[in-house]
Amino acid sequence: MKAIQWLKALAFGAVVCAGAAHAQVSVMLPANPGGGWDSTGRQAFQAMNQAGIYTGTVNYTNKGGAGGTIGLADFQRASKGKPDALAVFGAITVGAVTLNKSPIDLSKFKPVARLTAEYLVLAVKADSPYKTLDDFVKALKSNPGATAVGGGSAGGVDHIALALLAQSASVPPQSLNYIPQAGGSDTVIGIVNGTLKAGISGVSEFQQFAQDGRIRILGVTTAERMKNLPDVPTFKEAGYDVEIANWRGVLGSIDMPEANRQEWVDRFTKLSESDAWKAVLAKQGWDPYFLPGDQFGAFMQSESQRINQVLKDAGLAK
Repeated sequence: MKAIQWLKALAFGAVVCAGAAHAQVSVMLPANPGGGWDSTGRQAFQAMNQAGIYTGTVNYTNKGGAGGTIGLADFQRASKGKPDALAVFGAITVGAVTLNKSPIDLSKFKPVARLTAEYLVLAVKADSPYKTLDDFVKALKSNPGATAVGGGSAGGVDHIALALLAQSASVPPQSLNYIPQAGGSDTVIGIVNGTLKAGISGVSEFQQFAQDGRIRILGVTTAERMKNLPDVPTFKEAGYDVEIANWRGVLGSIDMPEANRQEWVDRFTKLSESDAWKAVLAKQGWDPYFLPGDQFGAFMQSESQRINQVLKDAGLAK
């Protein structure tokens, strides 16, 4: 009888230990609940659970502000000694580190996976005289100051895309009249009431307004035309060498052991191939943009160089 009780106690202890090990998985979501990074992190792990890739407990922490740099700074402090600490972040963070003079060095974190992308579109009022992207660029070249363009935060992906378009059209980025907006709907209001000549934002922010006939989309920053926007040319088609996405990915903590990092790279690789994740992408309207581990690290390095150079060219950074 004592032997049976001992075995039961041993089994119970094993379960508790396993639960404790699972509970050590922590994920920093450096934004407020309900946003894109928050949704990406939570739904990725939910899909991972549904696919049987990782079924343990995940502890989430939300801390928004300053393009993710506040949350990542907290993550850097809190993740020490935790072998399975992860953080979600995105393209916005790259410029935010520079603009906010953050002590965060993204290259010090362990690259795990690039997951999703949302491409950008440039739109004008439905009855605007600008019928094509080329029409808009001609106006931009003629008088950049009078061609007010709205979008997300200064130095963010929207601003970067406009600066790249300007560079491609030989317009000095520092001459742009870029006006940050609180959100995509505010940008649409500015376009419709005439305070903005154009707006730039993610596809999901503008698509419904375009379908309702309130705005006209002139171009998209993809390499090829999008299936859900078949009549909208890419910037490249219009003659402007611009391709950029508002991507999201996952980092491991600075001192994450290599064996743990590789395990998470493998898990996210399996996630990218799973039906559960494909269903999430379809439901959310996110584009798959997967890159594993070291490939993601190389992409981050080149993207950081490109974005920081644009910020310097636009006079936003030294």
